[in-house]
Order: sequence, then structure tokens, then C-alpha cells
Amino acid sequence: QVQLVESGGGSVQAGGSLRLSCEVSGYTYSSYCMGWFRQAPGKEREGVAAINSDGSTTYADSVKGRFTISISKDNAKNTLNLQVHSLKPEDTAMYYCAADHLGGSCLSPLNFYDFGYWGQGTQVTVSS
Repeated sequence: QVQLVESGGGSVQAGGSLRLSCEVSGYTYSSYCMGWFRQAPGKEREGVAAINSDGSTTYADSVKGRFTISISKDNAKNTLNLQVHSLKPEDTAMYYCAADHLGGSCLSPLNFYDFGYWGQGTQVTVSS
């Protein structure tokens, strides 16, 4: 059973930084696309960044240069990380990690319906 568990959210002031992590377990496919989405109240879930099994990354234009996605592997677990810098109030949202076994899910623009596995989210709040 695939499980994704996010951590690292919090409240920061504008200009601050956070590191979001997502522990992925039970994933047995050799190929993948893993990504981060966010959803603010009243808005659609939007793709932020993704990385696929060949190391290629995709970023939303709104976060390019400020967010960096990476993945680390430790035995049976993968940890998906999102380093976020220069945070803005408009970055405030619930951040979700997601995974899918099709590398094509990482193509821009990222669409939430292309991802089959989801975490429960971690809240990021940026104050001005």
C-alpha cells in the first residue's frame, strides 16, 4: 500500500524559507513522477513542482527560482523534498505531495488528476 506523509509546513514571514518533506513508502514501481501541489481556500489545486525517475524536474512559473524539488532514497523509502525560499503571502496554501507511476504525469502543466497517490497535506502560511 502506497503511503505519502508530508511534514515541514508552518508559519513564516514573507521572505522566509521552509523545507517540506514527504515520506513515500510502499511504492514499488520502477518509474515515477512525484510532485507537490498546493491549494489555497477557494482556489483550485495547482501543481508546484515535480520530479520524475530520470531526474527531470518541472516547476510552475510562479515558483521558478524560489522552490527546489529533490528526492532522496533510503532503502525502501523515498523522501520527496521541496525547499522553498523567498516566500510570499500568495504562497499560503495547503501543500500536498503526490505520486504516479507514469513519468508523463510530470509534463508541464502539472495536472492533479494525473496523480494517483496523495498525502494529507501540510499547511504553509506566509504573513506579510
